[in-house]
This record gives sequence, structure tokens and C-alpha cells, in this order.
Amino acid sequence: MSIAFDAVSAYDEAFAGKPTHVVDHVGRTQPFEVAQWSSAPDWVDRELFIDPCDEATIDVGCGPGRLVAELAARRIPAMGIDVSSEAIRQTRVRGALALRRDVFGSIPGEGRWAYALLADGNLGIGGDPVRLLRRLREVLTGDGTVIAEVAPAGTGLVREHRRLRVDGRLSAHFEWAVVGLDAIEEVAHRAGLRVVATHSAGGRHTARMERS
Repeated sequence: MSIAFDAVSAYDEAFAGKPTHVVDHVGRTQPFEVAQWSSAPDWVDRELFIDPCDEATIDVGCGPGRLVAELAARRIPAMGIDVSSEAIRQTRVRGALALRRDVFGSIPGEGRWAYALLADGNLGIGGDPVRLLRRLREVLTGDGTVIAEVAPAGTGLVREHRRLRVDGRLSAHFEWAVVGLDAIEEVAHRAGLRVVATHSAGGRHTARMERS
């Protein structure tokens, strides 16, 4: 009897270094950028995500921990969360605090984080960015800030089923979303937030959001 290859197990194997691609609902593939996420932060990471954070920061979907480790090295209170135990292990090896958590479950320090990071497309977690941003309102302080990476203008809001192809094996489907610069203001509004700034560097884009 075959054992179902669930998405979390697929992420564990991907972060462990097995060749991995993301497969969307119509079969299009793109590389799962483990090498990039496992490397040291580059100047774009620093400009978009690290330099703006000067208080307690939670990195949602931290992966191997390049951002949270750099924040910790700068003596910023920081914690990463991820559903992948392998991602958490690698983040801890970097010397950073990380816990295996689902963002929709219980998170230590709820209501006391000043910044929440959604880098590398993690605004798509769960397939419903409005629900995700509403959840982060509960995690942040009253005047806290979400810094979310968004897709280029013209992308709109795309919700889809995805799978990971890891070393030739396909995982179970999971829900994902992509939000473009042209759609983030409406998504933020529906979540009770407002976009206070957008920033672009190195072909990547972020939106900073605060409570309405």
C-alpha cells in the first residue's frame, strides 16, 4: 500500500536538498528556489525585509532562516515559524529562534510582535491572503506592520491548487495564492489593513501594511 506524499513531507525533502519544482493547477512548473533561500541574505533581502525591522519580528514561513538569522545577528528579537521540521532545523543551525508552527494555530507572543514578514511569496500561504492578513493582525501589536512580498503589477489576485514535484514524486495538492501590486490594496482593505508604502528592489516588490 502506498503512503500519501503529503505537502509538509514534500517541503521537508525539498529543504533537505532534493531537486524540487512547484507545479500549478494547470501543470506549469517553476523551480523551488531552495539554494537561494538557503544562502546568506543578499542586498535585496536586506533592503526589503531586514533593514526596515528594528523591533520584535516574526518571519512567517521562514524556510531555512536566512532572514530571521540575520535579524538575530543584528540583535533584533526575531522568531521564524514554518510547517517544515527540516526548515526549522536549518534555521536553528544558523543560530536563530524558530518553531514548527502553522500561522493559523497558536503562536507565542501573539499581540506583541512589531513586524511580520511574508517574504518569498508567503502571502500565498493557505490560498486566502485576506484570511492570512487578518490572522497577522492578531499576531501583531496594535501599531504593527506587515511587510509582504508581492508579484509585479498586472498579476491581480490568483488563487490556485499547487503541488511539489520532489525528485520525480508529486505531493498532494495544497492551496496557494499570488497577489500583485495592483491587487494588494484591495486585499489589505478587506483584511482591515491599509498599504502605507510599496518598495521595489532588484526586480522584487513589497507592500508595507498597517491597521486601517
